[in-house]
Amino acid sequence: MSRYKAVVIGASAGGFELLVNLLEALPASFPLPVLVVIHTASSGNTLSQALAKAASLSVVEGVDKQTIQQGRIVVAPGGYHMLVEDEGYISLCVGERVCHSRPSIDVLFESAADVYGDKLIGVILSGANRDGANGMKYLCDQGGLPVVQDPATAVSPVMPKAVLKQCDVEHIVKPEEIPELLVQLAQ
Repeated sequence: MSRYKAVVIGASAGGFELLVNLLEALPASFPLPVLVVIHTASSGNTLSQALAKAASLSVVEGVDKQTIQQGRIVVAPGGYHMLVEDEGYISLCVGERVCHSRPSIDVLFESAADVYGDKLIGVILSGANRDGANGMKYLCDQGGLPVVQDPATAVSPVMPKAVLKQCDVEHIVKPEEIPELLVQLAQ
């Protein structure tokens, strides 16, 4: 049984296609919940519907007080921060923007690290701002495992580079290597 209990993923500019490919490559048997924040102009269920077409796992848009379930992908809805609560459920809020973003990767990563501690895997993909760097640092400080897209492979390397400046990261990988790594870590 895996020591890990959840995966959080953050992406921004250049990250949508990578996220689609990553989720498409995860097997239907992937046992961990996957919580996702991506900065996008899409609203409503558009983003979660697009990801659901690619993924073999169930993909839903986050809803306030929704229970976090194994093997399910939860995508933060546009305009809301998505947080993980101690009782194992999602909460949504419209707090201030972080790095000009709501939903914020930092907010998700920090709240998930508070709940899961060293049983959390954090993944940062391509992005054009620093959102995610502080959240990943906090995740690392709580003993979580950081996984960062190699900035040399990113359409926009600002986000991965910002994380690498703040954290010691063992897994700096090409996007196509992330699904296999997650499957190995989830075993």
